[in-house]
Amino acid sequence: MAITTKLDGKVALVTGASSGIGRGVALALAACGSHVFVNYPGPQEEHKAAEVLRTLRDSGGSGALVEGDVSDEAAVKGMFERVLAHNGRLEILINNAGIARSAPVQDITLDDWNAVFSVHMTGTFLCTRQALPTMFAQNAGRIISTASQLAYKGAPGFAHYTAAKGAILSFTRSLTLEIGERNVTANCVAPGATMTPILEDVPDDVLEGIRQGIPRGQLAQVEDIVDSYVFLASDSAGHYRGQCLSPNGGDVFL
Repeated sequence: MAITTKLDGKVALVTGASSGIGRGVALALAACGSHVFVNYPGPQEEHKAAEVLRTLRDSGGSGALVEGDVSDEAAVKGMFERVLAHNGRLEILINNAGIARSAPVQDITLDDWNAVFSVHMTGTFLCTRQALPTMFAQNAGRIISTASQLAYKGAPGFAHYTAAKGAILSFTRSLTLEIGERNVTANCVAPGATMTPILEDVPDDVLEGIRQGIPRGQLAQVEDIVDSYVFLASDSAGHYRGQCLSPNGGDVFL
């Protein structure tokens, strides 16, 4: 059977979609026919999210903006109420919102530790929990969460980030064991180092060291990553349950 990535008429929510991989995934899902809700955390990101929506619509796609801090339970509930007000459906949830802060373990503050976990892991939990009743009722859904290849190999200075990404992998596996017989799937994508705004403050010599450690010999562009999300969102990925696709140029072998 040929792989199909047609998503005509499906409703998708992409968290953290105002830039980086989230932006790329939102545009790709729209190009495949989804009505895409472009999530952003607050007013400081609204102009970027609006640019994503303009680009999406200029390319013939369908979508809308939806504000919501994924680490806030009330904000997540309100965000989903706005999404479901569209037509009462949600077929695709992309848990992608994330932040990164760097410090050696002895210098990580509890506030920074909690902030990273709140966005990555608590956000993934809250959005997934809010999506499941709708997906169960319609007996259809794709939940795809952004992990990282660093969840497998670790990274000095990023223990809170890598731990949160590892927690997302474990959460996805446990969720799959609970919902496996339903037509609702949960999987992860673990991108390798990708040229997004999250790397803007990384010194060039550090980026060069990362590049040299990748067998492919280059850092990923967003377009190298998004196809994994599109595939997992498609009908062709129905037998993928609790799995992790890692487009990383050979940086980590899963």
